Amino acid sequence: MAKVQPMERSAIVHLGWDTDWEATLESSGALGVPGRLTRVERGESDVATEDGALRAQSDSQRAQSERAPVTGDWVTVIDGESGPTIEMILERRTVLVRRDPGERGEEQPLSANIDVVFLVHGFDRPFRAGKLERFLVLARNAGATPVVALTKSDLATEEDLAELPAIVAAVAPDVEVIITSIIDGDSYGRLRELLTPNRTGTLLGESGAGKSSLVNALLGGEVQETQEVRSGDAKGRHTTITRDLLVLPSGGVLIDTPGIRAVGLWDAEDALQQVFSDIVEAAGSCRFGDCAHGGEPGCEVQRQVEDGTIGHRRLERWRAMHEELAELEARVQERERRSDRGRRRRR
Repeated sequence: MAKVQPMERSAIVHLGWDTDWEATLESSGALGVPGRLTRVERGESDVATEDGALRAQSDSQRAQSERAPVTGDWVTVIDGESGPTIEMILERRTVLVRRDPGERGEEQPLSANIDVVFLVHGFDRPFRAGKLERFLVLARNAGATPVVALTKSDLATEEDLAELPAIVAAVAPDVEVIITSIIDGDSYGRLRELLTPNRTGTLLGESGAGKSSLVNALLGGEVQETQEVRSGDAKGRHTTITRDLLVLPSGGVLIDTPGIRAVGLWDAEDALQQVFSDIVEAAGSCRFGDCAHGGEPGCEVQRQVEDGTIGHRRLERWRAMHEELAELEARVQERERRSDRGRRRRR
């Protein structure tokens, strides 16, 4: 596999390669050719490189690698004994991470090097403010821009069309809201504007929320399969079962993901403060610096809850996520202490 010179990388520019990635590659000391992961499966990954699409060997198990490859990663590929092999994962600019629902205290990267996270919710299902807040924390923690995409507006009543965007704006006042419909192609115009060349977006939402239909609309064809949802609760099966990196005709890149039910937080205290900035700001005016916002005298947070400025349930959700992160940190620290003790015994 020949070394490709920087000026010859036109075949991966449309995937987001730029001069900064070139500098990252040069400083990495890697010997292989650069490429972007378009799909990651157990033990193997699809990589788009200057030499075309390759199937490269990789170790996608976290137990065997401190940084396992994830869709959206930029990597270098070398010729291994049994074919193309991932040599190195280049340092990520951003990464979307949640706590693995199947393991205690482990992180699960969902996608890497993303600029915008589309939080997808359909008009045909009940809205849950807590789920949106958790998605917002994940997006902010990734270092990406969150955007709410409300799908299936053709199934909504006029009341729904007025009420739901207002509710979302109340939960996330600084987040853009886009309303789409599969019968109105123009409704996807703003999404295309946000996915200009050299920008990467990813989708987060429950199964059946309309992510695959959104992908098909942006790609201009039936690329992702869609399925009917149950009429009783608007739930759907996971049509998308892998995280796929797709190139849009407009030049941007979109990573489609399976539907997410569990939204566990991981190392996201700063992002939590951004999403709940109203509570954080009010807490700065509490009489006591260690105020728990319960029954303490001079609590500005409780005062604003009482006058309706801050919703009671919003405070409860903030407190629950704050406690979740504290508990997670304690478990991680305990695991590290046990690991240190184990290493000392083996010496």
